[in-house]
Amino acid sequence: MFLPVNDKQFEFWRLQRSGLPNINIARSFNISRQAVSRALLTMDERIENTLLEMARANQIEVGKVNAERGILFGHSVPLNVNAIIFVSAKHGMQVWYEHEGDCGACNRYTQCIELLWDFADEMKLKIEKTNDPTKLADELFEKLRRLA
Repeated sequence: MFLPVNDKQFEFWRLQRSGLPNINIARSFNISRQAVSRALLTMDERIENTLLEMARANQIEVGKVNAERGILFGHSVPLNVNAIIFVSAKHGMQVWYEHEGDCGACNRYTQCIELLWDFADEMKLKIEKTNDPTKLADELFEKLRRLA
């Protein structure tokens, strides 16, 4: 199941996740607050179903799901590590496995740093400046755990 990131419902969800009240979303789109509320309920259900589907596909045992924030915490059975699945408006659905890596030698270094900083911005979380994606991820996901 894919999320309709270009859909109006997803835009409502993204705005609500960023802290905009439903009444302000309704005014922005010139619709009723009730219409926004119904759309958000539908979107939360779609997001939760998609997070759970991704967990099943990646053999991740689910620990905690927060559809309103678009995050799922769990444990990867085959890799025996903690994992997080999250929805990024910019990067789509992502799966991150907790690990200690040699990030400086990895060819995905730039993509990881960009993904983590972008997601922290989307979630309006302040994180320490560092060049180590592993440390950045640890800090970001610890802050997300407190929100979930």
